[in-house]
Amino acid sequence: MKKRSLKELNRLSVEAFTASEKTPVVIVLDTIRSALNVGSAFRTADAYAIQKIYLCGISAKPPHREILKTAIGATESVDWVYIEDVVTAIQELKTEGYQVLAIEQTDESVELQAYPVKPNASYALVFGNEVKGVSDDVLP
Repeated sequence: MKKRSLKELNRLSVEAFTASEKTPVVIVLDTIRSALNVGSAFRTADAYAIQKIYLCGISAKPPHREILKTAIGATESVDWVYIEDVVTAIQELKTEGYQVLAIEQTDESVELQAYPVKPNASYALVFGNEVKGVSDDVLP
């Protein structure tokens, strides 16, 4: 077994990534404490061609040293915006036609593998603070 080099992985250039078709999903980071976790979200968004990341609350913004450390270049390819108030971001996304889903454990949660994904729908996935979770104002 041999690990693949970055060249062998055929990662798209920033220009090619920007021009490529995106997955109809945005990520909303609701007051994420760790800049390393924000960087990880950028890497994941790059890997899955996510449309955009919304950074809200105290979530760190590029070019933060710890974001850059874990994002490994993805802050250059993935589109992002900072909107301080997560509720404002959610309202904007709903207006644009996104179905907003909070990734949270509640008494009404649906198991990920059981969630009925609709073809041609656009989704906004809200990830909350590492300790407090998704803001109560975001939950229905």
